[in-house]
Amino acid sequence: MKYYLIAGEASGDLHASHLMLALKRIDRNADFRCFGGDLMRQAGGHIVKHYRELAYMGIVPVVLHLRTILKNMSRCKQDIVSWAPDVVILVDYPGFNLSIAKYVKAHTSIPVYYYISPKIWAWKEYRIKNIKRDVSQLFSILPFEVPFFEQKHHYPIHYVGNPTADEVHEFKAKYIETSAQFCKRNKLNPQLPIIALLAGSRLQEIKDNLPSMIAAAQHQTAQYQLVLAGAPGVPESYYSQFIENKPVNIVFEQTYELLSHARVALVTSGTATLETALFHVPQVVCYETPIPKVIAFLRKHILKVKYISLVNLIANREVVKELVADTFTTANITHELDCLLTDSPQRKAMLQGYAEMEHLLGDLKAPDNAANIMYKLLNSETATE
Repeated sequence: MKYYLIAGEASGDLHASHLMLALKRIDRNADFRCFGGDLMRQAGGHIVKHYRELAYMGIVPVVLHLRTILKNMSRCKQDIVSWAPDVVILVDYPGFNLSIAKYVKAHTSIPVYYYISPKIWAWKEYRIKNIKRDVSQLFSILPFEVPFFEQKHHYPIHYVGNPTADEVHEFKAKYIETSAQFCKRNKLNPQLPIIALLAGSRLQEIKDNLPSMIAAAQHQTAQYQLVLAGAPGVPESYYSQFIENKPVNIVFEQTYELLSHARVALVTSGTATLETALFHVPQVVCYETPIPKVIAFLRKHILKVKYISLVNLIANREVVKELVADTFTTANITHELDCLLTDSPQRKAMLQGYAEMEHLLGDLKAPDNAANIMYKLLNSETATE
């Protein structure tokens, strides 16, 4: 079968590549054409456009690059029609992908499958109308999305498991390096336990969060060492302005290794909060925002969800402390960090919450499960034509 996949950023490239490999295992004739990245290319996809030409975040970058975005969107629509795939598979990236879904639905008979459903439960819930109209099948990686779509909006979906959980479990099954070996390899002190700093993957996130993280933790450097997880694509020179002359070491492309040996982590919101929990590392979620009092008001009165971390959203309760907007202060981070460094009731309760969260995620292998469902659906659709 011919599969057309669209991913607009690095995480989508990763998850799409795993889905492609799973599809290849059950469909020997799988042919992939993609808007995506290097990992999708390595999985056997022909890349029409790299996601680096698509990934503009924020209002100003989008406005400045609007012509390019529209040109890429037009190219994608025309390419789908020309290649005539058996299915279009959209991976996250809703701003771009929902426009593609609308076009494909209106101008072709090609089914549209959405892998890693848009997070409309947090923001822009009105998009459910577009999803119902334009998306043939929706594949979720978060268990709490099932009641949101099926009970609240009467739209059936497939919960296929969580790919981040798959990736962490696979890593842990193979990783055998001791803490002493990890420290020696990275020129760290093997005598000091690690406080991990996961300050985000975007430059603005790092700028906003990292200085406060360091300020909150550096009083512990007599007993602990601070180790920063360098994000892919962020040059070491960018980090230098924040960590120069500070008691902070940095490791690149070793986030899972770092979490394997960390005592506690300070983490910005995002997938990193889930990864940290899956490594059973107690954490403080830190996310600085502009005009914090206004953001705090909006969170309380406009946003549809109580929490920003995936850990709390999955558990549907506060497992990890979230210091966001008006609660994001160095003093608050320090207080929460200090509580988690000892074998305190807070630490024990958080680890118990992690166990509950993992149970809710289940043990389904997301890409394999999604690929099997997709292949069966496509064959049943072909048979009824």
